[in-house]
This record gives sequence, C-alpha cells and structure tokens, in this order.
Amino acid sequence: MSRRLLAVTVALIASACSPSSVTSPSPRLDAPSSAVTGSPSPASPSASTAVEPSASRDPVAWSEISGDAAPAREDHTWTVDGDGRVAYLFGGRDGATVYGDLWAYDLDNDTWAELPAAPGPEPRFGHEAAWVNDIGLVVFAGQSGSRFFADMWAFWPPDGAWRLLPAAGDAPVARYGTCAAVGPDGRLWISHGFTADGSRFADTRAYDFVAQAWTDETPGGDAPTERCLHSCWWTDDGAFALYAGQTTGVTSLGDLWLLSDGRWSQGGGTLPPERNLYARARLDGATLVFGGQGIDGGYLDDMWLLSDGVDDATSVATSGPAPPARAGAEMVQDAIHERVLLFGGRGGDGTYADTWELRGELVAGG
Repeated sequence: MSRRLLAVTVALIASACSPSSVTSPSPRLDAPSSAVTGSPSPASPSASTAVEPSASRDPVAWSEISGDAAPAREDHTWTVDGDGRVAYLFGGRDGATVYGDLWAYDLDNDTWAELPAAPGPEPRFGHEAAWVNDIGLVVFAGQSGSRFFADMWAFWPPDGAWRLLPAAGDAPVARYGTCAAVGPDGRLWISHGFTADGSRFADTRAYDFVAQAWTDETPGGDAPTERCLHSCWWTDDGAFALYAGQTTGVTSLGDLWLLSDGRWSQGGGTLPPERNLYARARLDGATLVFGGQGIDGGYLDDMWLLSDGVDDATSVATSGPAPPARAGAEMVQDAIHERVLLFGGRGGDGTYADTWELRGELVAGG
C-alpha cells in the first residue's frame, strides 16, 4: 500500500470491563510518518489534517473501563509483553509517594493484579521500560526524591523474578525523563534526559543485551537540544524518532527529529502544539500522541497521529466522553483486541487511576 495513504484501524476503548475477546489483526496504519516540526512555536491544529468521525466507518471513541485498578499515579511505565496478552505497570508517583510495585493488566479480561513483591528495582518515577524478547520487562533509570538511577533491571514473568543487568562499556549517567526504544538491531536505545545537578543531556546510547554493554551512539552535527520529558520510537523504515519534551527555560517543546545513517535531521512539517510528558502508543506505521503539559503549563487533552514518512501531523477527533486533560499518563496498543488503552496521569483534579479504551477507524488522505 502506498505510503501516501493513511488507513488506520485502531481499537479504542469500548464497553467497560470487557472488550471483545475475538482475535483480530493488529491496528493497521499504512501511512506517511508524521515526522515533523522542529520549531518550538505552537503549530495551529487547524493547519494540519483532521480526522473526524464519519458515519461511513467506525467512529473513533473513548470509553472508560470500570473495575478495580492499580493505585493512582503518574510518571509510571506500562509495557505489553511479547505475546500481547499482559501489560506490565511499574513504579510512578502520587505526590510524595513513590512506587516500586509491579502490576499485570490482563488484556483479555481487563483486570488488574499486583504481582508479589520481590527483590528488584528501588521505587522510582520518570524511568523507561521496554519488552525485550527472551529477556522480559526491562526497566531503566528514573528518580526517587533527590536520587537518580542509571541501573537496568529485567523481570522474567515465568520465574516471577527481577535481575540486575550488567552495565559495561559507555554507560549513561544516571537520569530521569529520558526516552527508550528497542531498535531493529535488538539493542535498547536511549536519548537525552535530566540529572541531579540540574543538567540536561543530548547524548544517545544503546545497550546490547548479548554483550551486556553500552555503546555511545551520539552523532556529530546538528542534534535535538538538551531535554527531558520527551519520548522516542523507531519508525517502520528504521529511523530513531525523538519528539517534544522540555528544556531549560522552556516548559514544552514541539520539535521532531529523526536519527538515521548516523545523523540527526529535523522534521519540517506542521506538528501538534508543544508538550511534555504526553502519553503515546506506537501503531503500525505511526505513533499516537495524547495530552501532556502545554507551553503555558496547562494540561492537554488533544490527540494526534505522527505518521512515518509524512511531514504533517494529523489531529484526531473523537466522539462521546473522553479522558480529562492530563500529563504523565501511559498509553499502550492492544493489537489483539484492536484498541489503545490509557492509564493514570495527573490533571487538574489530581492524580488519576482510571483506565480508558480507544476504538475506531481512522482514515485520512495524504
């Protein structure tokens, strides 16, 4: 299918408590990547393509999933396992309370279960997590009070046990608010972040799980400015994308950069308004972004598609009730049940413990 066509099928939240258990194809997004904007000036939402609900296709809609949940928190991680059946939530904070608990969310039944405490990572927030085949849930870095971490832990569900991974080579400085994603080479790539003395970083490093060592992959030339509270992901064509965040003296950024062939390049289209601590989920060929903290410090509740190979971001309109504006939430793709799930975060009413599901079909021309 042409990269100039955007056809996304996304299961978003439907009925409370019990999504369809029918196994179906993963949410499909054949589209141009919204690699865009490096400019910190707010982009007008009206300047980009908007995906509106249509009677000719399933409307894009949120619904809240009821039932018991993990305690309210922000700055946590939520990671789907290799089988696509369980999403593991680790850590986070609620005010002065910093969590080191681990919860399993059953994607077939929409139920939460706290896993038994075991020796593992100290409580933390602002860390990163990823699922690595044959390794399990990997947790890296983060913060607790005045302490910053540079350790990497792996949780293997069949054993119910954590193990600390060695950190040979060019190990990163302890940090909070970095970003991480597993690359096509099987390594965990991280970039940027913030640490104890108020410094922000612009380095990029990769961890090899076979060699159990870090390599400094920071390229020369132009690069994204030092920052934290951003996210990064790998595009389908093998570029490492880094989007938005916060830097010294600037509450929120709105630029998007791609690292490919050993150099960073900045996107040049129309991007969403600036934000940090947004929730995001990687789909097939695109990344879905929700909320965050805006340039004025307020909470956002808008949603955008950043599609691989496309300059302009796509604003996503939804029908019916929607999650309140928030920052520090987490979003995951539940490919088997064709939906995206959102949990937690902090908004004007405090810290949330709500779970939302997004379903529907997004189709836009490019």
